[in-house]
Amino acid sequence: MAQEAPARPAPKPQDTEQWSPTPPVVTPGASSAAAPSDAIILFDGRSLDQWVATKDKSPAGWIVANGVLTVNKQAGNIETRRSFRNFQLHLEWRVPENVTGSGQGRGNSGVFLASTGPGDAGYELQILDSYNNPTYVNGQAGSLYKQHPPLVNASRRPGEWQTYDVIWTAPVFSADGKVTAPARATVLHNGVLIQNDAVLAGETLYIGKPSYRPYSAAPLKLQAHGDPSPPLSFRNIWVRELDGAAGSP
Repeated sequence: MAQEAPARPAPKPQDTEQWSPTPPVVTPGASSAAAPSDAIILFDGRSLDQWVATKDKSPAGWIVANGVLTVNKQAGNIETRRSFRNFQLHLEWRVPENVTGSGQGRGNSGVFLASTGPGDAGYELQILDSYNNPTYVNGQAGSLYKQHPPLVNASRRPGEWQTYDVIWTAPVFSADGKVTAPARATVLHNGVLIQNDAVLAGETLYIGKPSYRPYSAAPLKLQAHGDPSPPLSFRNIWVRELDGAAGSP
């Protein structure tokens, strides 16, 4: 008679328990908007030490007063001294209550999740007064400019502070410059999901079709748009790097 195979031991809960490595401890902020303990503070209401002018890397020429950063349109775009790759970003912005204009000429700005060159080169998350202000949908507030309209319009009225919380995954390039993984972005606007792991087809362009240019890490950039409406303001900007590599100064 054939021997019976020995019975296998019964599975136990411990078989699928993982005890190491333990995740690092991060102390959360006092509120969802406050920076956690591992965040890099980019603007805390006091100075622009973390920022430079995009055009020539000179000191950033925007206006800091009463804990708020206000766009100086004559000074042009500003960007961070550090470069980043994959990150979580928190940023608060406000269209002035007395805003004028319509469409793209009403409270226009943007945060570039990767600034890959001068001017508006890079990947832009649009900032605009989109409270009762129609424009093309892939250019309204919360759009990944000219590529992905927001899933919903979560805009507050002018004069009220608004928040963006962003998870950015940078594109990956092979040694010969080909894209092996595209850029992706998840965005919450005022706590509402408006971009759900959106895949970008390349840099965000005002004119033309998007395409990729290889980069490894890049600054964050804030736009001084040339529309004639009164300038926007920002506050409470911080970032958490997600790939374990420190941003270069």
